[in-house]
Amino acid sequence: MTPSPEEAPRGILRLGIPKGSLEQATLELFARSGWKITVGSRSYFPGVNDPELSLTISRAQEISRYVADGVLDAGITGRDWRLENGSDVEVVEELVYSKVSARPCRWVLAVPGDGPVTEVSQLAGRTVATELPGVTGRWFAGKGVDVKVEFSWGATEAKVAAGLADAIVEVTETGSTIKAHGLRIIDEVLVTATELLANREALKDPFKKAKIGQLALLLKAALAAEGMVGIKMNVREADVDAVVDLLPSLRAPTVAHLYRAEWLSVETVVSRNVVRDLIPRLLSRGAEGIIEYPLNKMI
Repeated sequence: MTPSPEEAPRGILRLGIPKGSLEQATLELFARSGWKITVGSRSYFPGVNDPELSLTISRAQEISRYVADGVLDAGITGRDWRLENGSDVEVVEELVYSKVSARPCRWVLAVPGDGPVTEVSQLAGRTVATELPGVTGRWFAGKGVDVKVEFSWGATEAKVAAGLADAIVEVTETGSTIKAHGLRIIDEVLVTATELLANREALKDPFKKAKIGQLALLLKAALAAEGMVGIKMNVREADVDAVVDLLPSLRAPTVAHLYRAEWLSVETVVSRNVVRDLIPRLLSRGAEGIIEYPLNKMI
């Protein structure tokens, strides 16, 4: 559904949120950043606990166009759809997250796993199905390979099995779905990530520019905190060097004296993956009262 193009009141930023596979991951990221978004089952205009935001939920494929046209001041969508649409917008921040993992997705070229094609040049004169025809066509043209690119409305992996295409260009995070359909990846067309986009005219408005900057700062901070935890412990002065030597840290850990005691408080941030092995080692070197706590943001 196309958002209403009516002029937003001053002091309101119109922001587009992607609908579909990226929707839940986006809502969770905003929640960790401090914005609670409520999406009704039939509503295209979610609620949010910020009177300075007016939200619209739209297909990721459309958001960059709405931002470029000024219907939205800013929006969250993929680099792939921005390039596909050729949208003239400002990329404010790259936000690397997806529905599965905190890493960029890839659009890859895949062919039948048991077929003879191993090189891009072997597809000359063949049909390639994809949901990203513009980017795909330009990519093949850059390789000097003339192919017929056909738009796919979905279920693209099945096009080869059905004899509707000789190859596909499809997005993947792990490659497992492509392999499950009996296909083999032979090249990479595009690495994409989620982006915070802004309308160039909106950035000339001091309020909107500041609000977009706030979004970029806190969303990026929430992503930086993913997979990290804080740990805090008490350590005798005599043992502190041995304990600190064990601590992987962004910077030197914080060490503070406890009141009227020969004990120190030591605090730092570490990867969640190392905590289960780290805590027993810290105890063995004299740490006590160890506390582990989650992080929402790292700035």
